[in-house]
Amino acid sequence: MKRLHTSALAELFHDAIQLLRALIATPSPSREEHATATLIQEFFDVRSIPTERYCNNVWSYNRYYDASKPTLLLNSHHDTVKPVQGWTRSPFDPCIEDTPSGKVLFGLGSNDAGAALVSLIAAFVHFYHCEELPFNLILAASAEEEIIGNNGVEALLPHLGSIAAAIVGEPTNCAMAVAEKGLLVLDCTAHGVAGHAARTTGVNAIDKALRNILWFHSFRFPRVSEQLGPITMTVTVINAGTQHNVIPDRCTFVVDVRTTDAYTHEEIIAIIRSHVDCDVQPRSVRLRPSCIPLNHPLVQAAQQLSIPTFASATLSDQAVMPFPSVKIGPGNSERSHTADEHIYLAEIEHGIATYIHLLNTLCTLGRLSA
Repeated sequence: MKRLHTSALAELFHDAIQLLRALIATPSPSREEHATATLIQEFFDVRSIPTERYCNNVWSYNRYYDASKPTLLLNSHHDTVKPVQGWTRSPFDPCIEDTPSGKVLFGLGSNDAGAALVSLIAAFVHFYHCEELPFNLILAASAEEEIIGNNGVEALLPHLGSIAAAIVGEPTNCAMAVAEKGLLVLDCTAHGVAGHAARTTGVNAIDKALRNILWFHSFRFPRVSEQLGPITMTVTVINAGTQHNVIPDRCTFVVDVRTTDAYTHEEIIAIIRSHVDCDVQPRSVRLRPSCIPLNHPLVQAAQQLSIPTFASATLSDQAVMPFPSVKIGPGNSERSHTADEHIYLAEIEHGIATYIHLLNTLCTLGRLSA
């Protein structure tokens, strides 16, 4: 274990804020994170901590990495979405302002997930030289999380070796997500027969689509996950028609399905296809739900620290991790992808301390498997 002293926290906090401001000032939309990956490598270089890089993913091993020990992955992403409309300041100007609630850092990616990333980096730096760790640490700053891209953490994992468990940094108000819903995006097509709108000939594909959409709205899957609750299905896009006087022979719509461990993705698709009379094509089946056993050391460590646990409806890189993982970090997910995105500096200080206390508690448990 390595205890956290006030002076050490102050130094880690200062360095984390400086790194986060540099990351905010450097645009890094998904697939264009080259410059922020370099910034992260330079941060480690100054501290004589070696890094490796694949595409725009950067990672580092603790100094006394021992292949005979299990490995804990500390992961968060450095890509961002593109700025939305409504910003009242530059999204790339990392300004700090005093507010009645404390100092606030504004900037794109400050909350999602810059604060979690720099807090995890600070925790990794804190433990980097520690010889007595009962497990290895890998810090991975990954790319393409916002689009769940093929060159993000999924492409990185084969380079890291065996992973026993992971802490994924996302804005959760430093509560711990012990389960996370998966995602199926379905492209659906209802087929009709074209005809003149003034006559009764033709079969309107919109009518056919509406019947199917109503089914998606009202259907409830019988099995409900103990941790994640029910599967939800939401129609989010509809397209049909070419002109006002032609009965459309095709109507397409998109369904967002938030999945749970109660069914496999393949079972969900089969059930849907058995109930609707339109074409149903999943864009991918790889973004699966994740649940960690409640007796896992990561969860037990959180319980010892009185960290709240919850099940998350939002997606992260956990969806492509084939090992136990939890999601936890500073910030509020409601600020993500919004205009004037921001993070309170006190949240980052709390995030650094939370990660360090969590790792120290894991050290006392001495294991990484349930």
